Amino acid sequence: MTAAVTALSLIISPGSSATAAGKAASAAASRLEEPGAVPVKDQYDIRRELYDSLSSVMNVEWYWIAAVDQYERTISKAKPKARPQLGQTVGVFIEQERWAGELNPDSEDIFPLSIQWFNGIGRDGDGNGLAERNSDADLLYSLVRFASAKGTSDIRFPIGLWDYYRNSRSVQRIEQFASIYKKYGKLDLYEHAFPLPVGSSYSYRDTWGAKRGWGGRRSHEGTDLFAGHGTPVRSTCYGVIEIKGWNRFGGWRIGIRDLNNHYHYYAHLSGFDKKLAVGDIVEPGQVIGWVGSSGYGKQGTSGKFPPHLHYGIYSDRGLVEWAFDPYPLLRRWEQQERQRRRS
Repeated sequence: MTAAVTALSLIISPGSSATAAGKAASAAASRLEEPGAVPVKDQYDIRRELYDSLSSVMNVEWYWIAAVDQYERTISKAKPKARPQLGQTVGVFIEQERWAGELNPDSEDIFPLSIQWFNGIGRDGDGNGLAERNSDADLLYSLVRFASAKGTSDIRFPIGLWDYYRNSRSVQRIEQFASIYKKYGKLDLYEHAFPLPVGSSYSYRDTWGAKRGWGGRRSHEGTDLFAGHGTPVRSTCYGVIEIKGWNRFGGWRIGIRDLNNHYHYYAHLSGFDKKLAVGDIVEPGQVIGWVGSSGYGKQGTSGKFPPHLHYGIYSDRGLVEWAFDPYPLLRRWEQQERQRRRS
C-alpha cells in the first residue's frame, strides 16, 4: 500500500516533474473535450501531446501508450454496445467493477486511495486528485500503469500487457501497432493505396458472397481483381506482415495487419518480394508480390484459374475475426489514387 501511495503522490504532489506532466496531460485532454469537431490532423497532435506527457511520468515509450490506446479503440469500434466510449477521444474502456474494485461498495468511486484499497485499477492521470472513468488521461494512465508493473522496456512491457488482457492475441496486436508507430514516429498513418498499379490493365467487380466449390461449398470472402500474370501487387496500408507462405486455397499468400486492426489478405500470388519477412513493416503502394494463379492444391499448384489477385479484409473483434466486403474500399482507394495522380 505504501508503495502505491508513494507512486500516486508523484502525480499529485506540488512541484514534482510528474505534476507538470500531469498538468500537460490534463491540458491535452481538455483540448480534446472542447466543444465542436476537432480536425483530424489536430486530433493526432493532441493525442501525441497526451502520450508524451504520460510517457514522461511513467517511463513508458510513447509508442507503447499510443499502441494501447489504438488497440482499445479498434476493439471498442468493433463492439460499440459492449464497450461504449468513456472518454472524449481515448479509446480505452475499463469495466466499472475493474475500475473501482470488485468489492468496492461504491461502484462509481473516484477517489484513488479508496479505489486502491479495494484493488481497483482506476488512478489519477491528470493530477486533479480524482480517478475519473470519463477522463482521457485517467483512463489511459490507469491501463498503462497496470501493464507497466512488470517493467517498461520493450521486452518487459508486453508481459504486463498479458497480465491485463490475459489474451496473447491482444498482446500481439499492441506489439504490432507499437512497431509501426516506433518506425515512423507519428500517428497519422492511415493513408491507403489501391492494391494494383492504377493505370495498369486490370478489372474487378463486387464478388462478395459468390459461391465457391473447391474444397467444399463456401462463400467468397473478398474481391477478385483480374490482371496479367506478374502485375505488381502492392500493400494497401501501413502495416505489419503477419503471415507469408502457402495456403491450399489461396496459394502463395501474404497477410498484413494495419492500425485499424484489419487483416489484409492477398492470395493467388505468383511470388513475393524476397526481401520481405514476417514481422516486417510495409507502407501504402509498396510492392509485396505479383499477380498469379496459385492455389487450389498442394504447394506449387498453379494455373487452375485465370491469373488474378484475391483481396480480402478481416476485422479483429478481440477473440475472433470476421470478413467484410472490401469492394467499396477498393473503389474509394482507386478514386483517391487517381485524384492524387491528376494533382
